[in-house]
Amino acid sequence: MGAAFFYHLTDSPLEATLPMLIGKARGAGWRVLVRGHDAALLKRLDEVLWQGPEDGFLPHGLAGGPYDADQPVLLGDVPSDGFACVMSVGGAAVSAEEVGAAERTCILFDGHDGAALDVARGQWKALTDAGCAAQYWAQEAGRWTKKAEKEGGS
Repeated sequence: MGAAFFYHLTDSPLEATLPMLIGKARGAGWRVLVRGHDAALLKRLDEVLWQGPEDGFLPHGLAGGPYDADQPVLLGDVPSDGFACVMSVGGAAVSAEEVGAAERTCILFDGHDGAALDVARGQWKALTDAGCAAQYWAQEAGRWTKKAEKEGGS
């Protein structure tokens, strides 16, 4: 059973943090879904990933193309079947069942946006109340620090 990792972005923007996390997930051999419901945000993230460093290129695609099933990283608001890692951006929903089926679920949210904080708090409560293991990570002086952890089933 997987766990939900919440990333409270305060020092680094989504455009810097997401490629780093995708790189780690791909390094573990996981197929990654970046789920978002805002098409403009997903398009911007697609462009960021294309502009990444040549030695750190992350093969990916936007959902809706003919090769979605072959993409190691897919950006879109699609079901998580077949993905070992699901990354939620822009407040996209992730269910407890998806957390349980994935190796890892990452929920990234802007720490300077009150509405995004409220959505993340709601997701934490819903997922931990459903028995999902969860970790809360925050940035401090450019480093990620684990601030809270809740074991699954408790």
